[in-house]
Amino acid sequence: MLEKLAAILISHKATYVQLEQQLGIPWHFTGLLHCMESNFNFGTHLHNGDSLMHRTKRVPVGRPNSNVGDPPFSWLTSAADALTMMNFHIQTDWSLTAQLFRLEQYNGFGYRFRGIASPYLWSFSDRYVKGKFVADGRFDGDVVSKQCGAAVLLKNLKKNGQVQLNF
Repeated sequence: MLEKLAAILISHKATYVQLEQQLGIPWHFTGLLHCMESNFNFGTHLHNGDSLMHRTKRVPVGRPNSNVGDPPFSWLTSAADALTMMNFHIQTDWSLTAQLFRLEQYNGFGYRFRGIASPYLWSFSDRYVKGKFVADGRFDGDVVSKQCGAAVLLKNLKKNGQVQLNF
């Protein structure tokens, strides 16, 4: 499964590179978010996986706002909004540490407050056992994430020579 996810992410590299050129955000970082938020579905918002046919209905609600345009949105327009909303476009440190922090920031720090390694990063690794937000603001300590964590996928991309990481 991990190799399949990595292959899908790599197959969309040209699209992610467009955002890298526009915003200065590493292409693979956007790809990791795209995997986590919508399983690489280009018909959904990078913000949260809601349909591009409307503004987002789940957190963050109402994105992209009217300053960006009106629905339906292109994936690139919506993705740029999601990334700039988080101020990722003004960041200059894209070290491994910074990327892991921003991935967790994107999903939220709710797991930290519970003393649990975030499955958003660590699912499919020995760092994560169980506990998951099953909806916005709704945590279930017995649920185990079935989605591969972004850090695990990033490690695979590095191992296979697809990305270079600064430490």
